[in-house]
Amino acid sequence: MDPFDAGAGGILRQPKAVWATAGASVVAFMGIGLVDPILPSIAKGLDASAGQVSLLFTSYFLITALAMLVTGFVSSRIGGRKTLLLGLAFVVVFAGLAGTSDTVGQLVGYRAGWGLGNALFVSTALAVIVGAAAGGSAAAILLYESALGLGMACGPLLGALLGDASWRYPFFGTAFLMAIGFLCITVFLKEQPKPARKTSLLDPIRALGHGGLASAAVSAFFYNYTFFTVLAFTPFVLNMTPYKSGAVFFAWGVLLAVFSVLVAPRMQRRFGSLKVLGGSLVLLAADVLVLGYGNHTAAIVCTILSGAFIGVNNTVYTELALGVSDAPRPVASAGYNFVRWFAAAAAPYFAPKIEEWTDVHIPFVVAAVTALLGAVVVVVRRRALTHEAEKLKPQHASEDSVTVFAN
Repeated sequence: MDPFDAGAGGILRQPKAVWATAGASVVAFMGIGLVDPILPSIAKGLDASAGQVSLLFTSYFLITALAMLVTGFVSSRIGGRKTLLLGLAFVVVFAGLAGTSDTVGQLVGYRAGWGLGNALFVSTALAVIVGAAAGGSAAAILLYESALGLGMACGPLLGALLGDASWRYPFFGTAFLMAIGFLCITVFLKEQPKPARKTSLLDPIRALGHGGLASAAVSAFFYNYTFFTVLAFTPFVLNMTPYKSGAVFFAWGVLLAVFSVLVAPRMQRRFGSLKVLGGSLVLLAADVLVLGYGNHTAAIVCTILSGAFIGVNNTVYTELALGVSDAPRPVASAGYNFVRWFAAAAAPYFAPKIEEWTDVHIPFVVAAVTALLGAVVVVVRRRALTHEAEKLKPQHASEDSVTVFAN
């Protein structure tokens, strides 16, 4: 059945609860790249350094990583609907408070609270959408993938449009949109059955005892350092107006979404997952080197182009993470993300520090090296990584990719 079919069960014929959750998901994913175009403006407005402002990413993803041990524990006890509402409430409160910040320390702290809310929400949203969808999971998964891609692409645009007037407005805008999402889910989404088995706090850690899952997580850790060097440090290198920076990262987000959803699965079927991943990591390393050493035009082009490699990597890493062990998917996902999100917290902190200690080029050299280290882990541990991953059917890729990326 074509999931785009407007008939019963098609993507356009879903219950209001599904649309309410998907709409809130778009805004939730916007929050990841929202601050990209306004990082220089925030630094200027709060009289802060690039390193201090980059902590907005560090606090956000550090809390997200730690929250991976908590989200399954919470949702398996209070249910999906209440977990969604709890996460949305956190985002509304802390995004709104972020807009009132008078110091960079306050902003970083509020961003951490925002990260906890976002982790609770996005780690639960896919399961809720699939459970409430009409006509099976295919259309629901496609809808959620679309929400993910739209949010990643539009986050920088929203940040640029509102941030051009004041760096505070994107935070207030996010709080307002999430408040609407909170009301829609309250009205349209009914409580769903709780899981039969409650998840413990230590289940994700135990899952990492599997060699294949641990290998995927370690490789993804190195890759995510590269990913978030591009996302959090490049805006300072580009040094553009919020509008221009927003346009660059919008194009980056479009490539990320297209290559993640459409291109990566086709490449995997033709060349195999590990060859695609290894090649993409090497190309990403070359891309960030040119980004760091090229002229301004080259830096813009390479920033946009990195979205294609990042999109491919996200999809393939997801299949590896959820296919190499026999742990339940939510548990494997939580363990995998617990490791890799620490790199997302580290890169925004260390990249500006490395620039202070050396020069503006070296953070990108380090990012290129970490991408290559990720490829080395894939090559060295290829047997463990292919134990079950090669058995995955193509149709599973989409479901897994949004699950792990969301988590």
